[in-house]
Amino acid sequence: MKPFTQPVIGNVSRRDALRVGSITVSGGLLPAIGIRKAAAARTNLERDHPGKAQSVIFLWMGGGVTHIDSLDPKPEAPAEIRGTLGAIDTKLPGVQFCETCPNLAKISDDLAVVRSFSHDSNDHLLSQVYTLSGRKVTRAQLFTEPNIGSFVSHLYGTRNGLPGYVAVPGITRPGPPPHNLFVGGWLGAQYAPFAIGGQPEQPDFTVGDKEANPSPMCDEDLQPQVLAMPDGVSVTRVDRRAGLREQLETAAYKAEAARTFETMDGHYSNALRLLTSSGIRNAFDINAEAGKIRDTYGRTKIGGRCLMARRLVEAGARFVMVDYGYDPDYGNLWDNHNAPSQNFPHISETCKRGYHVAGMDRAFAALISDLKDRGLLDSTLVVFLTEFGRTPKINARGGRDHWGACGSVFFTGAGTQVGQVIGASDAQAAYPTTRSWGPADIAASIYAAMGIDPESRVRDIQNRPVPILDHGSCIEGLL
Repeated sequence: MKPFTQPVIGNVSRRDALRVGSITVSGGLLPAIGIRKAAAARTNLERDHPGKAQSVIFLWMGGGVTHIDSLDPKPEAPAEIRGTLGAIDTKLPGVQFCETCPNLAKISDDLAVVRSFSHDSNDHLLSQVYTLSGRKVTRAQLFTEPNIGSFVSHLYGTRNGLPGYVAVPGITRPGPPPHNLFVGGWLGAQYAPFAIGGQPEQPDFTVGDKEANPSPMCDEDLQPQVLAMPDGVSVTRVDRRAGLREQLETAAYKAEAARTFETMDGHYSNALRLLTSSGIRNAFDINAEAGKIRDTYGRTKIGGRCLMARRLVEAGARFVMVDYGYDPDYGNLWDNHNAPSQNFPHISETCKRGYHVAGMDRAFAALISDLKDRGLLDSTLVVFLTEFGRTPKINARGGRDHWGACGSVFFTGAGTQVGQVIGASDAQAAYPTTRSWGPADIAASIYAAMGIDPESRVRDIQNRPVPILDHGSCIEGLL
């Protein structure tokens, strides 16, 4: 495959552009010549797009989802391994899921489950960066490596006025202290995701008391903060040239003062299109969905976020990350050590709650079925990812600890060979008994589905050619 090349966007000050550029919403919002050239190059790339996947939904469950209590149960293992949960049959002969996943079991013929997901780290931060980027890192590189979605955005750009990489909501943070790992890295901060949730009011999931059994029901506000007009400002006013210029100038000063200037520079035109396009604004309004559809997904945080992802893909979004893992109401959802501060019951009981595996199962199955019913699954790659599995043996507190050696993920859509299980684990789900597949292989598979050669090079912010991936290969038999 011919390697992709991407022109480097010129480094033009936003404030200078505002002062000397001719700015109108209809005529283009980025006057810099370098940016126009980059947009033209992306248009050519879009025309020559060789991949089956036109969009990706990246189901990111940060924290380490238990594979034994979801997609790889071991009903014959001792109680300290299997817990109290049973296994149920799926539509695939001889394949069982945990009883917490009845909805995914019903559509298992639409899934390619990978049960030999494995790597060598039990550290949250290192493993999450590895999985989000496909690049193995040290502690010094936690924020330097671009997310997979950042590369997609860099190479293919925006579509239908929507940012190339959108995170729903894009605010969860591992910690403490909380770390933002959703980054553009050496590509530049303009390729960080457009996080629709803005800044969280409670970024540290350890802050505040958690209820012993909080309700999974939640009508979460997922409207991007940029869509909320300031007092006294209407869409009509923003669409007027004089009013628009005034708003841009004010926002530029505020962004620079908050040290978000570089990121805002990358997303500014998209933000303005969001403000002035009724079609795009409507894509972010899940209240426009019929009640029956919302009920199918589940009126939970994970349900609403998956529904939002479908709406964005339907509106033309290229890469959407559903972000669900660290939560002010539920704590660290997947990191179920059952330390006293977590206030969780036994892992076998936790998994049955509507905000945990049971809620994930409902939302994921609804998303896949909804995409299929709307004719979107053939062009949309859906990938469920978490940084690692959990220990086979349940600890003395009734929880499971970090386990990089084995876990389970799945793919569907956009040319995926579904109705299969790739790889296998041993009798205790501790280690793969077949070839293992790691984060770089997951990334390579996503790129392959999108027609991106992972061995090609792109230019970093210092104009140096850097390979998209430095190791990894597409999972055999997946696509």
